[in-house]
Amino acid sequence: MLLLAGTILGILGSAATLAQPLAIGEMIKAVAGDRSLFVPILLAAALFVTDAALAAAHAYAIGRAGENIVFDIRHVLTARLLRSRTAAFARWEQGDVFTRMVTDTSLARICMAQALAQIVTSGFMVIGGIALMAWIDPLLLAVTLLCLGLASVVSLLLARRVRKVAVINREHTSDFGSALMRVLGAMSTVKASRAEDRETERITGFARKARRSGVRVSALSAMLTPAMNVGTQVALTVVIAWGMARVATGAMPPADLTSFMMYLFYLVSPLVMLFMSIAQFQQGRAALDRIGELAGIEQEELDPDAAPVATRGHAIAFDRVSFSYPGSEEPVLDTVSFTVPDKGLTAIVGPSGAGKTTVFQLIERFYGPDSGTVLLGGTDTATMPLEQIRGQIGYVEQDHSLMRGTIRENLTYAAPDASEKDIADALRMAHLGEVIRALPEGLETELGERGAGLSGGQKQRLAIARTLLQRPHIVLLDEATANLDSEAEDALRDTITAISGTCAVIAIAHRISTITQADQIIVLDRGGVRATGTHTELTTTDDLYQRLSRHQEVAA
Repeated sequence: MLLLAGTILGILGSAATLAQPLAIGEMIKAVAGDRSLFVPILLAAALFVTDAALAAAHAYAIGRAGENIVFDIRHVLTARLLRSRTAAFARWEQGDVFTRMVTDTSLARICMAQALAQIVTSGFMVIGGIALMAWIDPLLLAVTLLCLGLASVVSLLLARRVRKVAVINREHTSDFGSALMRVLGAMSTVKASRAEDRETERITGFARKARRSGVRVSALSAMLTPAMNVGTQVALTVVIAWGMARVATGAMPPADLTSFMMYLFYLVSPLVMLFMSIAQFQQGRAALDRIGELAGIEQEELDPDAAPVATRGHAIAFDRVSFSYPGSEEPVLDTVSFTVPDKGLTAIVGPSGAGKTTVFQLIERFYGPDSGTVLLGGTDTATMPLEQIRGQIGYVEQDHSLMRGTIRENLTYAAPDASEKDIADALRMAHLGEVIRALPEGLETELGERGAGLSGGQKQRLAIARTLLQRPHIVLLDEATANLDSEAEDALRDTITAISGTCAVIAIAHRISTITQADQIIVLDRGGVRATGTHTELTTTDDLYQRLSRHQEVAA
C-alpha cells in the first residue's frame, strides 16, 4: 500500500509539473493582452509549491516502502535458510549466500521500489508531456518524436544489455565473497602456511573479474544519458529553428512556442530517468532471480502444531541403516544395526571415515537414511515432529560452534529462559564455574568470533554446559574431549559418568581413555558395526580396537 501511495503521489507531482508550462503560457498571454498577472502568477506559484511538496512526500513514501520490502525479503530468506535441509544448504557456498542476502536484497529494493515507481512516474510525465505538446502543435511534435524516437531505441537496447552484464557482475561478486569467506574462516592455517601472498593474489583475481564486469555495467549505464541527451538536443535545435520561423510568419503564437519548448525541456529529465530506471530495473531483476534461487532452497518438514509421538523402549536404535551423502555413490553406513539403552554411556569408536559423525547426523535427522530405520524411544524418527526429536537431544559438536556475544548468551542459546540456579548447575557439571568466576565480567564477558577469548578446552566445556542446560534425554558428544588437557579430561569424564546415570549419553571417542568405563562400546569400520562390548571385552576380542588403544597409548 505504501508503494502504491508513493506512486500515486509521484503521478500527482508529475501532473503539477505538467501544468506549469500552461500557467506560464497564460502569463505570456496576459502580458500580451494587457491583463492582470495576479491570477496567473498565483497559479504558477501554487503549482511550484505543490510540486515540491508532492516530490518530498513521494520520495519519503518510496524510500520507506523500499526499506519495508528489503526487510520482508531478508526476513523470509533468513527463515528459509535456517529451516533448510542440511544437504541442500551444504551445496551453497557461504560467500554466495552472504552476497545474495546482503547485496542482492539491496538491489531488489531499488528494482521493486525506486526503479518501478520512477518508471511509472517518469512514464506518466513523458506521456502527459507528449499529449500536451500534441495539443499545442502536432506538426512540431512529430518532428520532436522522430528525433527522440531514435535515441529511445538506442537506450532500450542499452538497457537490455545492462541486465545481461549485471547478471555476470553479480556472479563475479558472489565468487569474490565465497573466496574471501573461505580464507577468513582459516586465517591461522593461512598464516602458518605462509600463504598470505598466494591467497591475496587468488582473491584479487576474483575481485578483478568483479571489477571488470562492474566497469562494463557502469559503461553501458553511462551511455544511457548521452544517448537521450543527443536526441533531446537535436529535437530542441529543430523546435527552436522551425518554431521561431512559424512564429515569425504568424502560424504559431509566441505563448504556444514558449509552452512547447518548456515541455521539451521538461521531457529531457523524465526521459533520461525513465531509461535509467529501466536499466536499474533490469539490474534488480537479475538480483531478484538470484534471490528467488536462494528462496527455493529445500526445506525441512516442520509442523509446529504436530502432537508429540509416544515413545518407549531403547533411547536410540539403528535397524539396518544405510546412508550415502548426496552426490556420492560410496555408502558411509551399510546396513548398520545397534541399540542404545535409555541410560548409561555408549561410546562409538573407529578409524577416520568409519561413519561416526554420520550416525549423529542421522539421529538428529539432519539427514534421512537411504534405507533402514532410525528409532528414538522405539519410534521411527521419520514419523516424529522435528521439534520433538531435537527437543530430546543435546548435541555437542566436535567443532563447538560458539558465537560472537557474551558467555551468558552462548550458554543459554538453547534454553533462553534458564534460571540462575540452572546456569550455575550446568557450569558446575562442566567444571567451568571457577573459570567464569575468575573473569572480570563473569557471564557477561564478551567473546569474539567462534568463542575467541577462551581456550580450546574452555570453549568445549562451555558447549557442553550449554547442552546440559537443555536437560536432554539423550546427549551426543562428538569427540567432546578432543581439545581438553588431562586435568580437564578427568573432570569431564566424571561429568559424563554423572550425566549417564540419568540419561543416555552417546560419545564419539577421540581418546580411548575417556570411555574405558563405558557401558558399551560400538566399533565402526568401513561403514559397518565391527564389534560391540565393554573396554575389557574388546581389548581381548577385537583386533581393530586393540590397535586403536595401542596407538593412543604410544601417542600419550
